[in-house]
Amino acid sequence: MGIYLNPNYENFRQIIAAEIYVDKTMMIKSFNRYIDKGNKYICMSRPRRFGKTIAGNMLSSYYSKGCDSKELFAPLKIASDPCFLEKLNKYNVIKIDLNSEYQNTENKANLIKRLTEKIKREMRRVFPTIDIAEDDSLADTILNIYSETGETFIIIIDEYDVLVRERVDQQLFEKYLSFLNGLFKSDTLRSAISLAYLTGILPIIRDKVQSKLNNFREYTIIDAYDLAEYIGFIPEEVRSLCEKYKVDYDECMHWYDGYSQRGYEIYNPESVVMCMETGSFESFWGKTSTYEAIAERIRMNFEGTKEAVIQMLSGENVDVNVTRYTNTMDDFSTKDDMFTYLIHIGYLAYDTEKKTCRIPNKEVRQEWLNAIEGNDNYRTTNQIIAESKTLLQETLNGNEEAVAKALDKSHIHVTSNRSYNNEDCLQSAIYLAYIYALNDYTAVREMTAGKGFADVVYIPVHSGNTAMIIELKRNDSTESAITQIREKQYFDCLSHYEGNLLFVGINYDEKAKTHSCEIERFIK
Repeated sequence: MGIYLNPNYENFRQIIAAEIYVDKTMMIKSFNRYIDKGNKYICMSRPRRFGKTIAGNMLSSYYSKGCDSKELFAPLKIASDPCFLEKLNKYNVIKIDLNSEYQNTENKANLIKRLTEKIKREMRRVFPTIDIAEDDSLADTILNIYSETGETFIIIIDEYDVLVRERVDQQLFEKYLSFLNGLFKSDTLRSAISLAYLTGILPIIRDKVQSKLNNFREYTIIDAYDLAEYIGFIPEEVRSLCEKYKVDYDECMHWYDGYSQRGYEIYNPESVVMCMETGSFESFWGKTSTYEAIAERIRMNFEGTKEAVIQMLSGENVDVNVTRYTNTMDDFSTKDDMFTYLIHIGYLAYDTEKKTCRIPNKEVRQEWLNAIEGNDNYRTTNQIIAESKTLLQETLNGNEEAVAKALDKSHIHVTSNRSYNNEDCLQSAIYLAYIYALNDYTAVREMTAGKGFADVVYIPVHSGNTAMIIELKRNDSTESAITQIREKQYFDCLSHYEGNLLFVGINYDEKAKTHSCEIERFIK
């Protein structure tokens, strides 16, 4: 049993002993299929606080020869699978928390040398008959042990990308590249490595590092393929917690859901746990970092950034090309690069089918609002957002004039790079004007309803609140909009909101560039 080589299971034991633990041990079954195969090199990136370290501790506790973890895993899901005993505690595991090593090393230039020395020191104790020279690299040592004993290794590196995120000097970075190259690119060493598992916030860097790690299979927050359900919590896990802790599931979904992958809705694990423990809905994830990650990027002000940000704040999706970003911290040349980075660190969610991104949930939206608050480019946006709460209340009160004036203002603001009379722009004006409603409503565009499609429907998170059906017209009349809602029976899908349902008809006059509004309460 060592710190780096064949560690014990104590870290994972403490994790599963916590009051709230969500069992993700079936991930081990997937990894058992990779061991000693062509796809045994795995890099799994996801945002901070999404369980990267927990997964590393779990895998280490299962595979490590430094412990007997059969009883520890006995109550967990993997224990009931036929593969459970096959690889349990049968491998030499080298586990490295690179972030801790970096933060705790005073002389950063000697990071790789010091780390190698510490691991080799433990190797000498475990393999006393093997001649391990002072100047041997870690790769040389592993190969030497394998050639003499036939023993293979599993290598787990947590926060493998910390040197990229910390933007270390080039000399240290080159040493790190050589370290990775020795471990993972040598054909002679391939047989000695049974499995390699890297975790980080960013995917593999697509420049100098790629040549060192291009044999790794990548699983990311953009697409984790068959490992998608292990990126974060999934609905059945969250629903079970909500039932146990008597927390409103719909509200939890509104706050912390939004990262969809491979048919799974993915929740932020850290925030869900904190919500259960405290019984309150807050921006827990934001407290562990800072919105400056967003603010720093949008200050770059690439072409189209402001318009796209306003769209996303308003609840819309925007197109994004995620294939150009090289996964570094300093190679940003377009808004797509910037948005791709923000997807990887969790401030945006990505739709793999539509190739679009969006702000995933209420918690993250607050971080975006914080980020634009002091930005002069978003001064009018902030004013509209501040007035949005009042607008929602005026709408519920039936104040048609207030709605029309608010739309006049927001319509002007969302037209920076669009045609003013474009129908999409009119809908964006609605979304922006009612941005405060996104705290308590789900906005659905072109919702299938009755005998057609309602332009915009605001569905309350809590059924006791008032729902709204908004129909838009151009160069027509508000009466026509209200009539269409009734004749096409858009209200059928919201019939359970009887008495708490508003029809909102809005007409836009292209010549005058003004809006008019009519509000009617649904009475069956």
